[in-house]
Amino acid sequence: MKELNKIQTAAFLTGAVLMAVGAGMYVLQMGAGPYVYCVGALAFVSMQLLQRYEGSNFAIRRLRRIMILSGVLFLIAGVLMLANEGNVFHLDQWIYLKYVRNNWVVTLLVAAILQLYTTHRIDSELAKEAKKR
Repeated sequence: MKELNKIQTAAFLTGAVLMAVGAGMYVLQMGAGPYVYCVGALAFVSMQLLQRYEGSNFAIRRLRRIMILSGVLFLIAGVLMLANEGNVFHLDQWIYLKYVRNNWVVTLLVAAILQLYTTHRIDSELAKEAKKR
């Protein structure tokens, strides 16, 4: 995997912290929570996309695609969090209640589980690949 430089690593870690703080702020009903989360998610996902895998291991490539899906789900969770502030998309009330209201939690949970799984598996696959060399 391509290593991030110090500035990119700082942006990556800051984005992760902002995502956690923003989600916590939103749960505690602080007004800026969704915005803090979205800024953090953009920083986290953009830095994660810069980490490329240039090898030929199929398992790592597959896990990398799953990790990208997880990043997209983090961004969708942010959009749903913003949409949860009120019916900003001007949807029918029943559609809003059924498909938008508080579904950011489910999206965030799925993204976090996928992120944990892929991070652990990619690390173990890279260790296996290093032992073969």
